[in-house]
Amino acid sequence: MTKKNRSLKTIKTVGVLCSGGDSPGMNCAIRAVIRTALGQGLAPYGIQKGYSGLLEGNIFKMNASSVGNIMQKGGTILQTSRCPEFFKAEIRKEAAHILRRKGIDSLVVIGGNGSYKGAMDLWREHHIPIIGLPGTIDNDVSASEYSIGFDTAVQTAVEAVDKIRDTASSHERTFIVEVMGRHSPAIALSVGVCTGAENIVLNSGTPDFEQIGQDILKGIKRGKNSSIIIVAEGKTPGSLAYSVRDKLKEKFKLNSHVCILGHIQRGGNPTPSDRLIASQMGFQAILCLKNGQFPYAIAVQNGKVVPVTLEESIKDKNSPDSLLINLARTLSI
Repeated sequence: MTKKNRSLKTIKTVGVLCSGGDSPGMNCAIRAVIRTALGQGLAPYGIQKGYSGLLEGNIFKMNASSVGNIMQKGGTILQTSRCPEFFKAEIRKEAAHILRRKGIDSLVVIGGNGSYKGAMDLWREHHIPIIGLPGTIDNDVSASEYSIGFDTAVQTAVEAVDKIRDTASSHERTFIVEVMGRHSPAIALSVGVCTGAENIVLNSGTPDFEQIGQDILKGIKRGKNSSIIIVAEGKTPGSLAYSVRDKLKEKFKLNSHVCILGHIQRGGNPTPSDRLIASQMGFQAILCLKNGQFPYAIAVQNGKVVPVTLEESIKDKNSPDSLLINLARTLSI
């Protein structure tokens, strides 16, 4: 933990925004930020459409009623966007000016790595007190074991794969199911283990097509009439999944079907885990601001919701979980 920032003026107002891709549970985090801020004597403001909305001055005051009846809703009531312009120093300077003109003393940013980096630069260059909340289904925010929306995305994908397996079994087919996570293997690994997939293909390195084919043939020899292969999203949707399909046909004469789950994984009612953790994170964010602990991010470490420095939260986190990989390989024989 770093020393508290006592040199800055007392924080009286806080803005909250969502940046990057949406994730189920963001509304729970927003609700917790707004209501905890009110309880702590801070005036809360919502910022529509992320950093882009901030630059447009799309900022409005919020109250307890503003966040009523939203916990069960997917997406974000504040909406979100990607704002590549925010990587420019002159754009961040304008953002800081807008916040000060609007009388907003501090900022809570809900998003992933790119959003965190923009927030960190805003602190370094303009000393806007910042707290980050990890909101991304990819679960790839450094220093945190968990990000808001991951559990719901896995649940959605597992339900879809379970249904696909019914069809695969009925027609004696192999299905290749692509899940999201262009830069992260987390969803693919969790879904693969939870659905008993025969193979999991990650988006790092070259797939072992020989091993995949031999595993399917081995299953056929012992009477298995269908297989599920989980594939993490490649550089473009479908690119890796279709390459697996084509290689299986070319090398092993195996016919397979590709199913791309796509953006259904982003939506839907957040699971209880996402609702609980997002609420805890929003609560902790305001306490950090009140205590002068910034720039910080709220993370899950050793199963507990704790504040960590924003600096340690902006590193890339994309290494596959070796324990999950070993578990998947062991159970898929």
